[in-house]
Amino acid sequence: MNSLVTRFHLLLAAVTLAITGVALFRVPADFLFVARWSGGTPLWQWPRDFALAVGPGLSVLLLVVFFVMGRLFTKNQFAKSQHILDPALSLVLAIITTTQLGLLLNGFGSDLDLIRFTGLGLGLTLLLLGVVLYEAERHTYAGMRMPWPIAGDRAWTIVHRAAGGAVFLAGAGLLVLAWFDAGIGPMVMGFAVAVFGPALIAGTATMLVRR
Repeated sequence: MNSLVTRFHLLLAAVTLAITGVALFRVPADFLFVARWSGGTPLWQWPRDFALAVGPGLSVLLLVVFFVMGRLFTKNQFAKSQHILDPALSLVLAIITTTQLGLLLNGFGSDLDLIRFTGLGLGLTLLLLGVVLYEAERHTYAGMRMPWPIAGDRAWTIVHRAAGGAVFLAGAGLLVLAWFDAGIGPMVMGFAVAVFGPALIAGTATMLVRR
């Protein structure tokens, strides 16, 4: 049976749930996570229960979506997409886990800004990945895999440069947010845009160059 969900993915989701459980017991129910500051004044706050529910909810949703995708794929589609979708799911779940841990530390009053550090690390990773995709040359076993074929060498180059540029800009954006300490809220939204934005641009580019 084809499955895009591995034990490692389940482990990451379980760790996220465990962190959430600890936070619910240790962080006061009326605690407000400050998502954005301005001159020492909180401009944007998240209630504890809302903030802590988002991570586990997204983890479960992603596991269900990827599990269903794996079941619907043919053997050929699964073989072509597994090497991309597997690490992609791992990356997103890892970001959710570290963000949840960052919220827990914030609730404890810790000075360690794990969410900001995650933004720095992910930003640097995306910068490197963006350069690799932008400069990539067509190869039978390398590059992005799409459900539909990329028309030719020119189209392949256009798609990879569009995707590489988007990934690079996403990484640069995260580094800017982390460097200027934009706050938990902008960083979390930056994670979402950085992960899903380039994928959407790449998919759109492949559809456009087919015409």
